[in-house]
Amino acid sequence: MQTIIFLLLVFLIVIFSILLFYKNKHSRVDKLNNGECPDCGATIKTFYDENTKTTFRSEAISARVLKGGGCSGVKDIEYKCKECGLKEVYSQV
Repeated sequence: MQTIIFLLLVFLIVIFSILLFYKNKHSRVDKLNNGECPDCGATIKTFYDENTKTTFRSEAISARVLKGGGCSGVKDIEYKCKECGLKEVYSQV
């Protein structure tokens, strides 16, 4: 009986840890897509020039496609932070 309870607890812990991993991964991808660095918290900076009445934007995250998947494939996108040098590659549809 103790073995069954122990195995059930281990199974539940493994399931919850896998779900937590995917939740953290997707939250990092969402932050990178929104232009915010998940490590250092750098965001898009905007500057306004009074003389020329122009607004400038300085992006903190740059994204580039490493491998396109074709018509219905998966793209590998590399995100790079200009502030802290973070590089992460994610696959997206």
